[in-house]
Amino acid sequence: MSEHTARPGKPLIMLVGVGDLAAHVLTMLMSDPATNRVVLAGRDREALRRRGNLAHFTATNLGHSDGSVEAVHLDLHDVAASAETLARVRPDIVFMGASLQSWRRITELPPQVFEELDQAQFGPWLPMHLTLNHLLMQAVEMSGVRPRVVNAAFPDAVGPVLAAAGLPQTIGVGNVANIVPALTHGFAHLLGVGAERVELRLVAQHYFSHYVPRAGDAGEGTYHLSARVDGRQVGEEVAHGAVFRQLNGRLKRLGGVAGQLLTASSAVRVLTAMATDSGVLAHAPAPGGLPGGYPVRVGRDGGTVDLGGALSLREAVRLNEQCQVADGIESIDADGTVTFTEREMDVMDRMLGYRCRTMPLSECADRADELGQKYREFAKKYR
Repeated sequence: MSEHTARPGKPLIMLVGVGDLAAHVLTMLMSDPATNRVVLAGRDREALRRRGNLAHFTATNLGHSDGSVEAVHLDLHDVAASAETLARVRPDIVFMGASLQSWRRITELPPQVFEELDQAQFGPWLPMHLTLNHLLMQAVEMSGVRPRVVNAAFPDAVGPVLAAAGLPQTIGVGNVANIVPALTHGFAHLLGVGAERVELRLVAQHYFSHYVPRAGDAGEGTYHLSARVDGRQVGEEVAHGAVFRQLNGRLKRLGGVAGQLLTASSAVRVLTAMATDSGVLAHAPAPGGLPGGYPVRVGRDGGTVDLGGALSLREAVRLNEQCQVADGIESIDADGTVTFTEREMDVMDRMLGYRCRTMPLSECADRADELGQKYREFAKKYR
């Protein structure tokens, strides 16, 4: 591995948790001179070194051989050691891709069982995504360095919980961003214009971006969506329902593991904008710890909400908090305590024997252990 001999101003980007998503992110970062100074962090340093070499050699094939990628050991469960690593490496940006249990795990169940468990929505699974993020932010706090932290693990809820606890992350990726390209093409098709002429601004929580492509409608999701063509506001010319139906029809895409490619591209859009301080318009969850997802202008220090004058920030937050209820989270208190919805938790109780109505952040790791054990016992029946 080469040393980090970057041009002045090129940020050092640390990827934590190099699974399917971060592997895609790595490949894209290494193929751009603005972002190809990377360090991979995880428990298996040798596996990370080989992954890094693969991405480096791929970039070389594409004409980008000037990057650098290294691997360091990082075990998030050892907060003190993680803090020491962060202090030594001094990353400018940390991309968090680690969770205790991937969102896609339940998709491996038999279809009918998955569909029934999926009625619990995503909210009750929060402990699996919050726990490692909490450990990471404790390590960042202890390290004395202040990287911008970009989170891919359920940022819609993780972000506001950690912000309430005084451990704010910079911004999230995915979710709201993942549905915007298809919506853009849907509007363009109905208006008879090129997609490059359409500019959308969407306020929506994870539930909306998960539900619409699967059902072709918004379900119980509250949202705000506006479209412009060549800068002109499109009012009642296109019914949202007609756009949404295309996402479960002519614009239906691959999901699951293959769909991680789309999430990776949304992440790299944000990371590149931060690396270059571009101010590009993007969509992202939890900018500055806000709940749900928003249109944002992304620069060096993260995302600034840009609603285009369509509604106030207070109304955008209210819509996201309302949509969050459909995702199984009733509220996030000022101290970071999460209350889950009764209906969705009933599904978890009936199928897994797991129930948690209220979760202070201090109990998150224990809840994750319990939920993980309950799910493993449940899934054994279908192997």
